[in-house]
Amino acid sequence: MGNLRRILLTQLLTFHYIWGEWTCPGFLCTDGGCISQSALCDGTADCHDGSDEFEDTCGLLQCKKDEFACGSRRCVSLLFRCDGTDDCGDGSDEASCHKNCTAESFLCERTGSCVARAKLCDGWPDCPVGQDVGADACPSGQTRAPHTCFSSEFSCGDGQCMPHSWRCDHSPDCADASDEDDCDQNECLVSNGGCSHLCVDLPMGFLCDCPAGMRLVHDTQCEEIDTCLDTDVCNQLCVHVNGTFSCDCHEGYLMSPKTGECKAKGDVAQLVLSSSEGVRWVNTAGMEYREMAAHLLGPGPMAALTANRTLYWARPGQGSIYRISMDGKPLDPVLLLKSHGAVLGLAVDWIHEHLYWTNAGTHSIDVARLDGSVQRLLIGGLAMPTGVAVEPLLGLLFWAEGGSSPRIECALLDGQGRLPLITSAIRNPVAISLDMPRRLLYWVDSGMRTISRVGFDGQHRKTVVESNGYLDRPFGLAVFEGHVYWSEQATHSICSADKHNGSLFRVILPNIAFPGALVLIHPVLQPKGSAVCGNTSRVCPYECVPDLFSGTGSPSFTCVSPTGGGAAVSDTTYAGILSLIVVLSVLLVGGALWWWKDVFKPSRTLTFQDFSLKESQDPLIHGP
Repeated sequence: MGNLRRILLTQLLTFHYIWGEWTCPGFLCTDGGCISQSALCDGTADCHDGSDEFEDTCGLLQCKKDEFACGSRRCVSLLFRCDGTDDCGDGSDEASCHKNCTAESFLCERTGSCVARAKLCDGWPDCPVGQDVGADACPSGQTRAPHTCFSSEFSCGDGQCMPHSWRCDHSPDCADASDEDDCDQNECLVSNGGCSHLCVDLPMGFLCDCPAGMRLVHDTQCEEIDTCLDTDVCNQLCVHVNGTFSCDCHEGYLMSPKTGECKAKGDVAQLVLSSSEGVRWVNTAGMEYREMAAHLLGPGPMAALTANRTLYWARPGQGSIYRISMDGKPLDPVLLLKSHGAVLGLAVDWIHEHLYWTNAGTHSIDVARLDGSVQRLLIGGLAMPTGVAVEPLLGLLFWAEGGSSPRIECALLDGQGRLPLITSAIRNPVAISLDMPRRLLYWVDSGMRTISRVGFDGQHRKTVVESNGYLDRPFGLAVFEGHVYWSEQATHSICSADKHNGSLFRVILPNIAFPGALVLIHPVLQPKGSAVCGNTSRVCPYECVPDLFSGTGSPSFTCVSPTGGGAAVSDTTYAGILSLIVVLSVLLVGGALWWWKDVFKPSRTLTFQDFSLKESQDPLIHGP
């Protein structure tokens, strides 16, 4: 039967080649249909009879010289070869990678990638399925201390972390099935069952509950009900009073009278993108498209400093970070620094003039001065860090991790005070972006094929864009005004949609060769202001000076006073001085009033007016 079909297919193809080639510029189906050449052997039957996916047809498929031919009959960039991620869908782009392994490396069975033996049994899975921390790689008694799970997670016997909601659900999720042990006990007695508020013990297992005015999200966490965020009626500021909504915009924006969208003042924003053909830019309206740096080849991560129009770009799969001017001058890129390991994400702190990046080689987040003069590892021990973003006015650092325990976390700019934001219902977050006016973090998940958001406090999570045929292999992400933008490597396009619900979808740019990172350029995205200094929520009244590279002690931020020749005043010292001034002022005013009352004895009484501070209208700023 197979030979008969092959003969019939050959005859049909020959017939159509002779009589119909001139009518079909792409691939001619055996049923007479015509499809685009790019749809040939892409894993989806576009011909009615499926002939574009026949083995006989796809066996003739040839990839370009800069592409890898997958066993699944797909072509992927050679940059994705042996990067630890299954881009082919069948693992063939990660197979046989052990040819470059040394005797000091451990071979991951499924993908053939290598892990340094120094990283074996360290509690952190470096192989895609965690063989480097399993029983085969780590004999009894040789396993090092496993990764410490968060309070919302259950620690398996082998150190693997699982959501507490999977505990005692009649389905073993841990490799050793320890999440189903001792289920006749009161699970609420251990870390409150992982519940953020109320834990209710059941005869078999438990469940989490919330008090009035709150709702349960992701089985374990309670969050306050915010009608403004639930309905997304406002683009930025929202005030909900007695069932009615009032919208407003932040400084630097104007509200459109037609759509209610907050539009940035000034010129139209530029959307800069990296690709295998160089760095290009297009305005957000998709009306102007220009080449900016054709010699920066590859879909590498990017970041920008708007003040002096400087772009930072990292070569894909390497630790080299370059900078280049965006003012149109024909300047060559300058090698800023070289890091030990592949750079996957970049972010610029425009207030303190620092560059942050995620390092796949050292499993860390690193930081350097913008001039590249000094650098250091800031946060280590990460599984597979990908995207990174900063909000220096609030003193916050955000990052995403893939691997066996994907998550999104935040910390202070000095790496202290780590806080998990997302630990469940997430697979492979490849990029993150901040909506600063609303204090929301957006991330694109290539595993879930979705774009989602969450508040800076870890609440109000929502999926805004689901797979629509243009989210199969997302890479870059950016948020601006009322839209979210992303690059998509399967369809070679740059897309946008409404940031609230994914409506108004459109393709801004098609036919981009391996699009990579996205960066939006507009002054309103990097506003000037006083930054939060140190590990408190207090804004420094003078100058906040970071001390991240001294090499002695932990990295920190110091508030510097202009008096005393610029002597540094620590957070604690400053607070003490301020308290002393307040006490002395109260005593002085009290003494003056007593003296005035006793000496002058006024015949009339003073009338004090009642003043009250207006509550913040930002729905994500909560009072004490």
